[in-house]
Parts: sequence; C-alpha cells; structure tokens
Amino acid sequence: MTWQDRYGESMMRTLAMPLALLVRGDGCRVWDDAGKEYLDFLAGIAVNALGHAHPAVVSAVSRQVGTLSHVSNYFATEPQLELAERLKRLTGTGDRGRVYFSNSGAEAIEAAFKLSRLNKGDGSRTRVLALHDAFHGRTMGALALTGKPQLREQFEPLAGGVHHIDSTIEALEAAMDGTVAALFLEPVKGEAGVVDLPEGYLTRARDLCTEHGALLILDEIQTGIGRTGAWFAYQHEGITPDAVALAKGLGGGVPIGALVTFGAASDLFTRGQHGSTYGGNPLVTAAANAVLTVIEEENLVANAAARGEQLREIIARFESPLISEVRGRGLLVGLGLSEPVALALAAACLAEGLIVNAANESSIRIAPPLIVGDSELKEFERRFGLALASL
Repeated sequence: MTWQDRYGESMMRTLAMPLALLVRGDGCRVWDDAGKEYLDFLAGIAVNALGHAHPAVVSAVSRQVGTLSHVSNYFATEPQLELAERLKRLTGTGDRGRVYFSNSGAEAIEAAFKLSRLNKGDGSRTRVLALHDAFHGRTMGALALTGKPQLREQFEPLAGGVHHIDSTIEALEAAMDGTVAALFLEPVKGEAGVVDLPEGYLTRARDLCTEHGALLILDEIQTGIGRTGAWFAYQHEGITPDAVALAKGLGGGVPIGALVTFGAASDLFTRGQHGSTYGGNPLVTAAANAVLTVIEEENLVANAAARGEQLREIIARFESPLISEVRGRGLLVGLGLSEPVALALAAACLAEGLIVNAANESSIRIAPPLIVGDSELKEFERRFGLALASL
C-alpha cells in the first residue's frame, strides 16, 4: 500500500492529497521518502523561521522534555515567564502589556475576538470590522472574521456582528463609528496571495480606532517574528496596536500562538474568562525562546530585509511577462501572475525541487526561512528559472 493510499484511507478529507511524503529536513532543505531533495521556500507556510532541525531548537526541546514538558495552567514555569517578558519587550508594550498563550494562530484570534467583545463601552459597541479576502483561521470565531465567503457559507450561522469591508481607506472611514468594538487587520494579507494594504492604511486605522474607542487588533500570525524585515509589520509604520495575534514563526515549527495586548486593552480580560490546557506550556515556550534568541543573536530580522531585496532582484532579472506584480515585504513575497497558472507554476517548481505555494490561481507565495543565504538564493534562481521556462 502506498503512502497516498494510507493517507486516503485514514486522514479526514479536509485537505487535498499531499504533494509528497517528507521524511527529514536540514536548514532550508527537505527530503522525501524517495530521497529527492527540495529547496524549501515556503518554510511550512512562514513557520520554520530557522529552517529545519536547527540545533538550538533541537537542544531546547530535548532539554525541556527531559525536565518538565507540561504542568497545566495551575502552575507557572520559567520558560513561560521568560517568553512573555520577551514578547512584551519585542512588541514594545511597555509596563501595561500582557500576554496570553495559545496553541495556534486560530486560537490566538479566538482570544482576540473574545477580547473585542469586552470592549463594549457604554454598550453601544456591538460591531467588529474585518476586511474582504482576509484570512484569520478556520475555527468558528476566526472563520466569522475571515473575509472569504466560500470558506464561511457552509458553516453559517457564525458569530454575529462582523462586517467585512473593502481594503481601502475610504471604506474604513465610512464604516468606522462609535458602534465598532474592534477592527481586525492583516498588515499583509498572506492567504490572499501576499497582498499589501494601501499606503498609510495602518496609520489611518490607528487614528480612527483611537477616535472612536475601537480596538485595533492586528493578525501578525504570518507577518510577525521578523518575516517582513521588522520584528512585526506594524513597526514599519511606527504605530501601536491594541492587540497583536502571533503564531507560525514564533515556535519555528513547534505549535504555539500568543495574543499580546497593549495599554488599556490589557485590563479587559479578567480571571476565568479565557484559558487553555496546553497554552504556554514549558515545552513550547522553551522552543519559542530558543527561536527568538537565535533571531536576535544572528540578526535575522535584518537578514530578512536584505535577503528579501535580493529575492526581488532575482525575480526582476527573469523579465517574465507572466510575472505582473511583486508584492509583500522582507521574506514574505507574493508574485501576481498575468495568467491563472499559479497551480501549474507551483507544480513545475516542485518538479525542479523547489517548494513554493499557489495561494490562488494567479498568485505565488514565497516565504523561505529567515536563515536563507546566498547559496540558497542562487539555487532558487536556477530552479525557479527552469520552472518558468517549462511553462
């Protein structure tokens, strides 16, 4: 029986058949069960910030699982406290910041959604704004915020009070008033194909939320932890959110999420209003601390900015009429295609031993590990060029 047969017979039918059976990884490369090597320029969808089998993560997990792996939320542990304090420092929350740990990005969004329900003011704040074509997760609350009707329709009715608007400053100005409890935004819409918000959007959103008492809640699950060439994408515009949801690169492959709150938003949750059995356990927080330590010590945020520019220069050299647009920042890159051939291009890349992602019919998403260097970029140029030529 092939692995495809085993998968088809045993796994829930929520996903397409996997592209390969991967058995090991090292740095920016992975290998399948037949021994074929792939250059991983997707990093588990912007998760494997340090690539695969990084010795710092291996050491941290091995050491922690041998001492204390789980204690429930009735007890604190040193890795948990260290990570919370580190996230407060990196996000710039100041003394009033607070951190809630979850097991995934969707769970971090669920916590943020519940937080927004507590921002009632005098009771008139009953609406939540989110953007068309945004993606915030597949759990029921996160799905209500996700601006993709094709994902929501079969599961309705979902949590009420969510209004989806166009990703323009004009639409935001028209929708924002004193009845809005929160505005949820991805600084770059990753699942939509790495689509940037209009210039100045975050700054205007901050001003409007402050004016009307709404929470500005940023979904930095894909853009955070150095991915865009700053620790967090909002730092490019110099604004301060009320809350930011994190996951993906935070654990470097170990499942962890977090909601970080700023200022008055940190006082909204009270005892017993939210929780998680596994959230912030010592094993995952030790791993996350190891990831963040390496990113800081090796200056990988700056590397993401510099390598992102190199990657864009490589793409520009192809001068391909198929590539109509290059989007995103740092090492989160979206290629807009002039024809709906993204699936074919991603398949051609895979055949050449290069992992990228067709986010939709006309967009390719590229998100290599933050450790990517000259040799990997040179190999990307060769393999991606062969894939383009094959079309």
